[in-house]
Amino acid sequence: MALSAASFLLGAGLLFAQETADSGSSGGGGTGILGAISQGGPIGYMIIGLSIVAVALIIEHFVSIKREKLAPPEAIDEIEELFNEGNYQEALEYCEAEDTPFTRIVAAGIRKIGHPFGTIEKALEEAEDEESIKLQQKIGWLSLIAGIAPMMGLFGTVTGMVGAFSTIAEAGTGGVEPSMFAGDISLALITTVLGLTVAIPTTAFYVFFRNRVTMLSIELGTITEELFERFRASD
Repeated sequence: MALSAASFLLGAGLLFAQETADSGSSGGGGTGILGAISQGGPIGYMIIGLSIVAVALIIEHFVSIKREKLAPPEAIDEIEELFNEGNYQEALEYCEAEDTPFTRIVAAGIRKIGHPFGTIEKALEEAEDEESIKLQQKIGWLSLIAGIAPMMGLFGTVTGMVGAFSTIAEAGTGGVEPSMFAGDISLALITTVLGLTVAIPTTAFYVFFRNRVTMLSIELGTITEELFERFRASD
């Protein structure tokens, strides 16, 4: 799925831009994908740069935002075994050595062992909220790119249209040939297409990862609560 995202973001925008350039411009600018990019000007290159960043983030999120990374099964088994043996200090040392969201949450609870269960529960909830916020901030960059890309496309559209009308104004009464402002129109159309092509799938992936973070946060909370449930009975 990550490779599909990369292909979509990097390829679709360029192909749409190429089709726009081929059908909408009658003068210069080259042909093919590179020609379409060049007609988008600096703004088009910046949008392509955003798409590359988005692809890198999507691939990284697919690798890192999953249960095996946030709460490794071996860590769960090891901590549960240490809890069953009553080796809470050793469990704390293990959590401090294994830096994952799950171990950080458990460590916050272990540090409150000996206090009333309400205190332990509050420490766990605060740690869970903190880890959830970190993950939300991590995927927030996708939301930022999804918002910036169409704005940059709109900026390119306005820039192209201003250039086209300036060309018409400078021509005066001498007549205006379409080829005189075809480059400006191409800039307007191509940057719009590129901006939307980056924004739409990036928004979809942001929502996908936001939902995944929500589900994983709930799952982490359930695991840690079951782990510390034994202290409720002894409170």
